[in-house]
Amino acid sequence: MDLANVDAWGSAIYFWIGPAVFADAIFPPVPSEMLVITAGALSAEGRANVFLVVLIAALASWLGDLVVFQLFKRRLSHVLDRWSWGRQFHSGVHRAIAKAGRSSTYGAIIGIRFIPGGRLAATAAAGIANVSTRGFSFCAALGGALWAVWSVGLGYVTGSTTRLPFWASSLIGVGAGLAIGAVVGVIVTRRRGSPSPVEDPDKELDF
Repeated sequence: MDLANVDAWGSAIYFWIGPAVFADAIFPPVPSEMLVITAGALSAEGRANVFLVVLIAALASWLGDLVVFQLFKRRLSHVLDRWSWGRQFHSGVHRAIAKAGRSSTYGAIIGIRFIPGGRLAATAAAGIANVSTRGFSFCAALGGALWAVWSVGLGYVTGSTTRLPFWASSLIGVGAGLAIGAVVGVIVTRRRGSPSPVEDPDKELDF
């Protein structure tokens, strides 16, 4: 695939967004935000439907959050420790919670997803704290929708205003998103909730 070919991206972007955003709920390094911002830039060029992109991203975000939430709410996360990738994921949850805070409030569920690793931290913490499924589901849906609109909007605005190739517009959008997320992260982590229940993520994990 020619990554600089706008037609190739436009025809495939819908199939990439859903799996990437869903996987991002479990493994934050997955570049879902970059894909969604790129889709916004493609929308600015008329190569993708902006409303469909937002819908797919929001739905995938909600479904991924529900899976992680139920995993920790039902205390099934220990099953992951049977595999090395599961232990790495479990340790990553502790690190994310330690960094972003263990707040399980509805506001955190909605808003902390805008900082790196925040989505996983808030979702796992809500499951550990036994937040009601209905309340979490609503907040995750609202947060996912806001995140999708924000990310697509970054790509769409940069694509519309700069008139650069879509890949350049998406890089600018990603840079702006990271910068804003870093600022929000500093503010949030200064006012974060209680620390992770495990001080050392390499110790036994007993969620």
